[in-house]
Amino acid sequence: MKALSLKQPFAELVVSGKKTIELRKWNTKFRGKFLIHASKVPDKEAMKQFQFSNLQLGGIVGQAILKEVKHYSSEQEHLQDRSKHLADSVWGNYSFILDKVSRLPFKPIKGKLNFFEVKT
Repeated sequence: MKALSLKQPFAELVVSGKKTIELRKWNTKFRGKFLIHASKVPDKEAMKQFQFSNLQLGGIVGQAILKEVKHYSSEQEHLQDRSKHLADSVWGNYSFILDKVSRLPFKPIKGKLNFFEVKT
């Protein structure tokens, strides 16, 4: 099954339903179910911003369906969805629209860039 690494606290915000769009600088043709991997290194500033102090790192924390990818062609479009992606445009202008997100029991595995295969 495919997996995608997200820095904490963004992985937690996704699995808790507070973040429904993941921003990326790259597009993908992939659509479907994938595992959410919390990367080993957190975003320390975002951890403070969203008031998290201790989250699981370096493993699978959930799953979701990548429903569609939307490309933001302007800063205004990006700002309209800010409540769904919770980030600045520096993170990217491709919005991965997520659906049917659920938390899974933590399973430590090494992450990789882009979508990567995980044996389930």
